[in-house]
Amino acid sequence: MARIWVLGNGQLGAMLKQAANPLNLTVIPVDIDSTAAIDLAPGDLVTAEREQWPETPITQQLANHPNFVNLSVFPTLADRKTQKSLIDQLGLGTAPWRAVEGNTTAADLHQQLGENVLLKRRSGGYDGRGQHWLRTSAPSQIPEDWGDHAIAEQAIAFDEELSLVGARDRDGKVFFYPLTLNLNTDGILRATVAPVARLQQWQRQAEQMLTSLLNELDYVGVMGMELFRRGDEILINELAPRVHNTGHWTQAGATINQFEYHMRAVAGLPLTQAWVKASSVMINLIGCEWDQRWLAVPGAEVYWYGKSVRPGRKVGHINLCCADTGSLISSLQQLAPLFGEDYQQPIQWAVGHLK
Repeated sequence: MARIWVLGNGQLGAMLKQAANPLNLTVIPVDIDSTAAIDLAPGDLVTAEREQWPETPITQQLANHPNFVNLSVFPTLADRKTQKSLIDQLGLGTAPWRAVEGNTTAADLHQQLGENVLLKRRSGGYDGRGQHWLRTSAPSQIPEDWGDHAIAEQAIAFDEELSLVGARDRDGKVFFYPLTLNLNTDGILRATVAPVARLQQWQRQAEQMLTSLLNELDYVGVMGMELFRRGDEILINELAPRVHNTGHWTQAGATINQFEYHMRAVAGLPLTQAWVKASSVMINLIGCEWDQRWLAVPGAEVYWYGKSVRPGRKVGHINLCCADTGSLISSLQQLAPLFGEDYQQPIQWAVGHLK
């Protein structure tokens, strides 16, 4: 079996490697800043845990390999302008938007998009970074260096945030998890709940939207699609050509988790529909210290990333999947006292949606 190199060695690369081990796959995450030579063979495969990367000797070596799966997709989806253009081209719903040109003014954007406009850097930026609000109630200007480097979106008064994670194999067959309900605070994902029965009414539409994108891009592997629900309408927020934070619950809650799906697809192994085991909740660990008491909570599966802890940084996550909803709520209630005040609202949010 060919080796699979993963461009990037963060937590996603580590979890891809973990998922690949039982499949008899050799997976090697690569530090993008490494200066060590790698033994990249002609028959090896390359994938990535990130949408974009700096040009370094090792990233150039990987990007020049003929078996870099989805290589042509990354430039399209890593740039929010070309990503939004693709969504428009396929006639899929998204927030009204405009490219920010060098001579664009805040007044122009308010006239075109309304009172509240969100600027996003075209590349980079995650977990709320690389964003800037323009509000007529508190006038401000476009940051000086954002001309030709940002898009502007009309603020959407959405009811809730959803996501769909799907996988596509080399033959074009597609497989999906149930829609996931997400809670974001300041642009950072705090918690997810899946499945949620009332979301089933949008499942088919979301699958059709993501299928259109996967087929248009001839994509192989797992992709995440973030959505806004506004009344009966669902709109695409952003796309991620990789395994996605909102799919982490599948490690505990599905017979095939998203990391295994991606490895199977990249390696050309058979894919089949994953079965959902039971209701699941994922809590992101953000800027907090390790606490071994988490391990004593029934049903809790802790993933610690081994990163240095600093404010706003994702350092791990906890998955909970229990045979019945009552047990899952009980475990969340046992988990709550082990965290500070900023975790109480996400945990209670999850409990509320389980009830």
